[in-house]
Amino acid sequence: MKTAFLASIPAHLEYQGRPCALVLRAIGLVLAVVLGFAQDAVAQQNLVTAIDIALEPDATMLQHAKDANARLLKSFPKGFPLDETHHPHVTMLQQFVRTEDLDKVFAAANAVLAKERPKAWVLKAFKYYYVPSPPLGLAGIVVELTEDLHRLQDELIKAVEPYTVKTGTPAAFFSEDGGRDIQEDLIRYVANFVTDAAGKRFNPHVTIGVGTETYLNEMLAEPFPSFTFSAAGASVYQLGTFGTARKELKALPLTP
Repeated sequence: MKTAFLASIPAHLEYQGRPCALVLRAIGLVLAVVLGFAQDAVAQQNLVTAIDIALEPDATMLQHAKDANARLLKSFPKGFPLDETHHPHVTMLQQFVRTEDLDKVFAAANAVLAKERPKAWVLKAFKYYYVPSPPLGLAGIVVELTEDLHRLQDELIKAVEPYTVKTGTPAAFFSEDGGRDIQEDLIRYVANFVTDAAGKRFNPHVTIGVGTETYLNEMLAEPFPSFTFSAAGASVYQLGTFGTARKELKALPLTP
């Protein structure tokens, strides 16, 4: 019985004996090469993962973040909710790392956290802020920068550095849209995190969602009652759109 592929071959080729066999063999070789390239492309996509090493805030911060997120969703329903695939967190470090080295990244981060014991720190939230992307903005609750947070970030950067790569593609991120929801600005942000968002430029915060700039400016103009909170845990996440913590790769329990 002919397959659909063989049935598509013209009759004058189908019954030409050995020349026809050579044609079919050549076609098979071409298909093998094409499929090989496709498999290599998929493998290449999985070589790099965009990660976020983050502190997990306690119930106090979680409630404030979810309340603010509800406000933003009411004003701008097309934003994202804080849920199991958009975890509220305090980013300490974002990087592109080799996927095959993820276990080494987990171990390195865990060793730093075990030494620093951030669960014992008292952290202070003191204002809202947002990153503009007119006419929208990505908003967060800003955490007061302390020497402890600075030191923890510096140590994580050094510990993870052997496993990092310079940049990645949308395939390095968690996406349910084939990478089409991954912003070019986000890729550049992760690639340049150590130079542009660490050290003196470190802005610890908990992302609360997306809103219009008009509404966010109104929020920022309101009095912000500061509050204190602590870290309840830590995790390594795979980043998603807008730099959200979409997929937990490894939970890193903190000791008191």
